[in-house]
Amino acid sequence: MDSRSVRQKFLNFFESKKHKVVESAPLVNKNDPTLMFTNAGMNQFKDIFLGNEVPKYKRVVDTQKCLRVSGKHNDLEEVGFDTYHHTMFEMLGNWSFGDYFKKEAIEWAWELLTVEFKLPKDRLYVSVFGGDKSDNLEVDQEAFDLWKQIVPEDRIILGSKKDNFWEMGDTGPCGPCSEIHIDLRGEEEVKIKPGKDLVNMDHPQVVEIWNLVFMEFNRQASGKLVNLPAKHVDTGMGFERLCMAIQNKKSNYDTDVFTPLIDYLSKKAGVTYGKAEQTDIALRVVADHVRAIAFAIADGQLPSNTGAGYVIRRILRRAVRYGFTFLNFNQAFIYELVEILDGQLGDVFPELRAQKDFVAKVIEQEEMAFLKTLENGLKKLDTIKESLHRSKSKVIEGELAFELYDTFGFPYDLTSLIARENGLSVDEKGFNAAMKRQKDRSKADAVKETGDWTIIKKVNKVEFVGYDNLEFMSQIVQFRTIKQKGKEIYQLVLDKTPFYAESGGQVGDNGTLESENESLKVLDTKKENDLIVHIVEKLPKHVEAKFKATVNKTKRSLTMNNHTATHLLHFALRSVLGTHVEQKGSMVNENELRFDFSHFQKLTTEEINEVELIVNQLIRENIQLDEHRNMPIEEAKGLGAMALFGEKYGDHVRVVKFGESVELCGGTHVQATGNIGYFKMISESSIAAGVRRIEAITAEGAEQYVNEQLKLLAEVKGMLKGTDLKAAVQQLMEEKSHLEKEVQQLYADKSKDLKKDLLANKVEENGIIKIIEKIALPNADALKQLSFELKNAVDNLFMVLAANIEGKPQIAVVISENLVKDKSLNAGNIVRELAKEIQGGGGGQPFYATAGGKDISGLDMVVKNAAKYI
Repeated sequence: MDSRSVRQKFLNFFESKKHKVVESAPLVNKNDPTLMFTNAGMNQFKDIFLGNEVPKYKRVVDTQKCLRVSGKHNDLEEVGFDTYHHTMFEMLGNWSFGDYFKKEAIEWAWELLTVEFKLPKDRLYVSVFGGDKSDNLEVDQEAFDLWKQIVPEDRIILGSKKDNFWEMGDTGPCGPCSEIHIDLRGEEEVKIKPGKDLVNMDHPQVVEIWNLVFMEFNRQASGKLVNLPAKHVDTGMGFERLCMAIQNKKSNYDTDVFTPLIDYLSKKAGVTYGKAEQTDIALRVVADHVRAIAFAIADGQLPSNTGAGYVIRRILRRAVRYGFTFLNFNQAFIYELVEILDGQLGDVFPELRAQKDFVAKVIEQEEMAFLKTLENGLKKLDTIKESLHRSKSKVIEGELAFELYDTFGFPYDLTSLIARENGLSVDEKGFNAAMKRQKDRSKADAVKETGDWTIIKKVNKVEFVGYDNLEFMSQIVQFRTIKQKGKEIYQLVLDKTPFYAESGGQVGDNGTLESENESLKVLDTKKENDLIVHIVEKLPKHVEAKFKATVNKTKRSLTMNNHTATHLLHFALRSVLGTHVEQKGSMVNENELRFDFSHFQKLTTEEINEVELIVNQLIRENIQLDEHRNMPIEEAKGLGAMALFGEKYGDHVRVVKFGESVELCGGTHVQATGNIGYFKMISESSIAAGVRRIEAITAEGAEQYVNEQLKLLAEVKGMLKGTDLKAAVQQLMEEKSHLEKEVQQLYADKSKDLKKDLLANKVEENGIIKIIEKIALPNADALKQLSFELKNAVDNLFMVLAANIEGKPQIAVVISENLVKDKSLNAGNIVRELAKEIQGGGGGQPFYATAGGKDISGLDMVVKNAAKYI
């Protein structure tokens, strides 16, 4: 049975058991501060488990894209080395929200595996929770008794809390679980040692394929377990492992989930999978990682230097490095695999098919950039090796290895590999110490203590009333304390609130909460799953009181101007550039708007002007807001509303329409476009491969910007004393060019005289011509030109020039190639030592190197010390 059929049979089976098939949530988790990525199928249902949301369906089934590369569930370093860990994987899951429980979950799991998929019963083992004293939990006797009716008792294993009590993270929904394991070893191995003895022992052929979690508790920040409002079933089956079992393979990577990718890579690299461990690991790493990278980008997460984007960049660079080191790929190659992925998964996850060209382009550009970084790192490593050769050392210092990692993206194992190839070693302890110092600094910045929620009043759902009201009488329903960097703040949840919580690119509201006895400042408003969280500096004395919640009207009004302007901008860009333009991110606050969109080239001046013209025409037309707050999503799409990739929509959505601009949006908007007043773009730039960014301002801010530009223009006109500004500037540029040529000629004449003086003062000693002088030059280019002219004019040259360049010290060291070879001299090493005299640093090639510094008084010591190196 191929993998496509396996997936479909799973979904069909539970659909026959009255489960609703639902879509996968995006990989990137946007509204849950406890999670960076979706790491389990239950993430999108977390609020249902906690009782914060009423489920639309009591039973659901899905295949969920998951990523485990950060936090508690982190499989990254295992990937490639074994045959069953992955970064991105599919989690097949069936769910019961307060409906069926252990009996049905266990019986259906067994039926699907043994009847539908026909897995051998004598190769399956089950485990149940064996209890835990620290949490005062008993053995899960109910699950044990249910399994005893299905399998022999000797195939039931009592598991520890580590293996059989599932927790999403340090806090949140959790409960005992029952795992199903399969023994895929050959008969001879089974006779020697029973599979039961290898369950949860990390054996590559005795693996867990399905985890049935019985959600009963919520783990609080204190560590205490409290009962959930209802009991739920949350099951997760690794799709790739299931395929391995059904297709009778010994590795996930031998299934048709991965073989198309590995076959393509093997052919391109000219290697055979299964022949050599190093190339096998590299092939597995790349085949795994491209899935994580492609789906993250398709879900809206571009590689970057911070947060989730940094994790994706790290995964991509790990894949590039393995391809570069072990498969000899010196050019971008990973992006070529996107076409294969689309063929495999494009119909299951349509977001990939719709954006495959864009995804491939982003990956290609990222690969090219990192390969350039690797090249620079190799040059740095060459310099380190030369320095060690000169000092007759065989160990690369840990700090240098860490610099290679931190600056050039060289992981320790790559530096170590290259070192071994050159008869060197790396100070691993020193590297680990430097790494630990960096991690400790990051942890210190990120440490946050989050208290448990104190419930004052139970409500089914918090309600946002801010579309129609900027003031509302509300009650606090729960609160908690947050401690970070020695500061304590509080988070409040109101039953009904006019405060908009940061989401969809729009910043959160601020304002006040007022009761009869006190007033609190609301500093910000955030979203946590379906909760609207208000951040305040102090807790009210009477939390049960009624409060008038008042939004900062000025900030909200200006923010609405900018949010509506992004919709008009999106429409204008698609009108001018084409329908390939899609939103890739946005940020709107009271001061400005930022809009990221797909487009592969810089906008021309004409295109910018046309976009601005369309937006401002729409503003002048004063188009009224046409809002639909609860429209079926298919009807919304029929109106032309675009669903953004990476966003999770319900069956009913809010549609915001201004004329022909139609978008799905939960943000706040002006009642008519005329409220915006005026729109002005202030920058257009590239932020990633195939992604452009426009920054713009509206209303009074745009008017002020234009007035400042006009004022500046008037001042320049006044300075030039002419009405024809363009002609005056052109004349100035011509005069400047003429004067620069004259200055260059003067510098050239001075350099010729200096060259003659240096040649006249050269000293010969033991066949080596020495020029060691303190000089003055106008710029660094003149120093470089003089250095090479003397190098070409003099054989057997050893030269050190200590230059005063307009009050700044600079050093140039020049050595003839034959002296570099015969005398083991290195200009880069020498200049680094001499640079200490001017409080600076530098480097370069063995025959030519330069350094700059801060202390010009040190040039005399440079001249004095230079001779000792020859």
